Parts: sequence; structure tokens; C-alpha cells
Amino acid sequence: MFHSPRRLCSALLQRDAPGLRRLPAPGLRRPFSPPASAPRPASPRLLAAVSAASGAARSCSRTACSMGTGTSRLYSALAKTLNSSAASQHPEYLVSPDPEHLEPIDPKELLEECRAVLHTRPPRFQRDFVDLRTDCPSTHPPIRVMQWNILAQALGEGKDNFVQCPVEALKWEERKCLILEEILAYQPDILCLQEVDHYFDTFQPLLSRLGYQGTFFPKPWSPCLDVEHNNGPDGCALFFLQNRFKLVNSANIRLTAMTLKTNQVAIAQTLECKESGRQFCIAVTHLKARTGWERFRSAQGCDLLQNLQNITQGAKIPLIVCGDFNAEPTEEVYKHFASSSLNLNSAYKLLSADGQSEPPYTTWKIRTSGECRHTLDYIWYSKHALNVRSALDLLTEEQIGPNRLPSFNYPSDHLSLVCDFSFTEEPDGLL
Repeated sequence: MFHSPRRLCSALLQRDAPGLRRLPAPGLRRPFSPPASAPRPASPRLLAAVSAASGAARSCSRTACSMGTGTSRLYSALAKTLNSSAASQHPEYLVSPDPEHLEPIDPKELLEECRAVLHTRPPRFQRDFVDLRTDCPSTHPPIRVMQWNILAQALGEGKDNFVQCPVEALKWEERKCLILEEILAYQPDILCLQEVDHYFDTFQPLLSRLGYQGTFFPKPWSPCLDVEHNNGPDGCALFFLQNRFKLVNSANIRLTAMTLKTNQVAIAQTLECKESGRQFCIAVTHLKARTGWERFRSAQGCDLLQNLQNITQGAKIPLIVCGDFNAEPTEEVYKHFASSSLNLNSAYKLLSADGQSEPPYTTWKIRTSGECRHTLDYIWYSKHALNVRSALDLLTEEQIGPNRLPSFNYPSDHLSLVCDFSFTEEPDGLL
């Protein structure tokens, strides 16, 4: 076992990082220089820290995530885990191991480790929170919620064809540190992620030591498994800080469309705020991608809304829904959420001048098929039970740059969304 949280942190960050440069003392990054084409020398300090703990995490990942090279093979291997009888035999797919015996990590130390690994890359983009508070006071700390499609590693390297993104920028040993740095910068109380294919060997081990409880639900036949040297299926993950919330109920939902079970999933959890005793439901999802599947997404959205209607007892429990909906605001699935009896509003509309317009983009990339600039990611909330106190502004076009996302600066093709919520003081009969 590791003798300190710092050494464990180093091992988990660097377990698969042969070829990393020697690291400087933790602190600010050096000025950026393009990566050399020659192999980089390994870091003896970090490689020496690798031991059985990281190997166990790797083994857990391999056990949980069968490899595959075709849809037919991976469907037969994975779809069976999604029915109730099989799920009980494969709990590693659905919930995290109990982290109580694991030694905590200081978030500052983890951030230092990330910055040390990233010392040759340009610094993080500066993004500011926009104060959206009204005259409604709150006696309790806000609830910070972060929504992010982090880009599955297998898809980024093997399927998505980001033609303007250097291959070096997508290497997992550094890209995972960019992802962690983004999370640590905003310190969310609740973290909702999509396209997670390194849950068991990276995010669950590290975030559990930061005080989060996590749940992972993979797609039944993830496209990641068609990529050589993949790390298992991608899926949705939901994390919450255990010192702020108590888990009341949790549901893993395989979405249906026209009565057919689909490849898209959602997680919905009812949490109780330890400070206020108030309950609310937090959900995360990732709907079907690509043009031509609009009706399919609409059906998936209706199924999710029906599930959430039941979970929230007909909107009695306040609700926050995070996700990559793969749908512009003009699509039917967006309109279903906007007009639902759950009384939902999209938080990021509040950044617009009129409070009625979504951001111009939440994803911006260049593929072989051309440039794609779309608004696909949302944080929905119960507008009569919750107030949005602030929201993280988006990256500007100048910050994103002409090569778009992902890049050496930013690890995903989707922007993270972060909002601070508070309960209304007069709950109008809501729990």
C-alpha cells in the first residue's frame, strides 16, 4: 500500500504514463512549447510510486468491461448486465466499491500533481461565474452542479476524427489531468459526466478519495468497445459529496424509444441536503447522437421525463437534470423538457440578455465531415423550487481558437457547464 495520499495520487495519475517528461516542482506551468516528436524520458519519481493499488483498479476495469471488436459481440457480452437479475451479478457496472477504508486525498495536492504533469501545456482558460442572484436570500450554502461530456478516450483517439487536434493532445496520461484540473478548479458538490470510459481506474478511485460517492451506468453496447485497446464501455457517471448529501434513492434507467430498449442510459438519484434537510432529485443522461435521429431522441426524452415524473412524485421533489441531449433547442426533445409538467427551465438561458435564449454553442469541433458548432448540453431545474444563483460563462471563440476543440488547452469537444443552486424559501408544498 502507499504510505501517503500524495504517492497514491501520483500512482493513479501516472500508472499508464511511460514517456512523460521529468516533472518540475508543483506550481505554475511553464510557457507552452509544441511537443517533441521523439519519445520523452520517463519520470522515475512517479513510475516508482506505481504499486498494487493501481493494478487492482486496472484489474477491476478489465473485469467489468469486456473487450470487443463488433456490435454483435459486445451486445451479447454487455446487454445482459442491464436486466435486474444480471445486474445483481455484476454490481461493479452500476455502483462504486465502498470507499470508507480509503485514505483521503487533499484536493490541493491532487491539483499540484495535475499541474506538474501538465507543465509543458498552455495554462487553463480563464472562465468567470456570472452572478444571477435575485432578491431571494438563502440561509444555506449553494449547491454547485457541474455537467460535462468529457469525451470518451477510445472515441477521441479512435473514432471521432478531430482533424485539427494533434494526436499528442489526446494522450490519456495528460488529458485525464486536464479533466481533473477542470473539475478541481470549480469544486462541484455534484458532478454529472457523460462518455466516461475510465471510471474504475481513474475517476472512481480519485474522486472517492476527495469525498465523492459515485455511480456509473454504461451503455449496453458502447461504441468504445469497437476501438482497439479500449478501456471498456463508456457511460454516464454521477458523483456527489458525501459530507453535504445523503443518498435517499438511486435508479439506473435504460431509456426506451417507441417501446424498444435503446443504447442510451440515465442515472437519477434522490439526495437529502444535510444542512437543510431538503430533498431533491439529480439526474444525468446522454441521448442518441447524429442528424436523422430527432424522433428517436424525442422518444427517449419522453421516456426519461416519465421516469422522472414517477421518481419526483409528480414534481413534489425538486429536480435537476444534466445531460448531453445531442439536440439543438429547435428539436422536439428540447421542447418536451421546456413544456413538461415538471416545470423545468434551462439554467443557461439565464445568461442571455432576455433570459430566453440558449448559448450559441456548447460544443465546437472540426471533423473530416466539416466544422460542427452546436448547443447540445443543458442543465434543467425545477424553476418553482430552485433558484440559479450563478452560472459559469462559456469560452469565447478567441479562447477556443481556430482549431476548435479538443486541444492542448482543453480536454473535451464539449464545454463544462457549472451552476450554483439554492432552494426557494417558500417551497410551495414541495419536499
